[in-house]
Amino acid sequence: MKKIYSNTLLLATLAVVAVTYTSCKVSIPGGATAVKPFNKDKYLGTWHEIARMDFKFEKNLKNVTATYSLNDDGSIRVDNKGYDMVKNKWKQSIGKAKFVKGNDEARLKVSFFGPFYAGYNVIEIDKDYQYALIAGNNLDYLWILSRTKQIPDAIKATYLKKAENLGYQTKDLVWTIQD
Repeated sequence: MKKIYSNTLLLATLAVVAVTYTSCKVSIPGGATAVKPFNKDKYLGTWHEIARMDFKFEKNLKNVTATYSLNDDGSIRVDNKGYDMVKNKWKQSIGKAKFVKGNDEARLKVSFFGPFYAGYNVIEIDKDYQYALIAGNNLDYLWILSRTKQIPDAIKATYLKKAENLGYQTKDLVWTIQD
């Protein structure tokens, strides 16, 4: 009986370690590369979401913004806001981002839930840091961001082409209402 308890405890411990390890692992979609060199100071501030691959945390949201600022510990504060059109109220999520490698490469890991991180990879950005294409861990997550509520057609077309070349199903993008 004592051996069964000991084995169960060992398996439970291994399971916790495995879940913790896999929850902290972040990646970038195959073929994608993060922007390098990257200027985090130019990236800070407010971005408007132009389009996204929809998922449960952003379902039914319009007027979505992401505001990035520096925390005292050098990590980046992530403040996501959007208006839920079904519940008729604002929704906000506060998280933090850390660079995966050096802060001159736009590969970050973002957490809104304690030790659980997801990949946040800036894979395209204009020289003035006005428009950005963001890839998540895999082809289920993609965002097009802009400093304004609209994006020029030429930038939109370039970003969509890049995403399609990586394997994203851009027909599945949700075009965020920004009014």
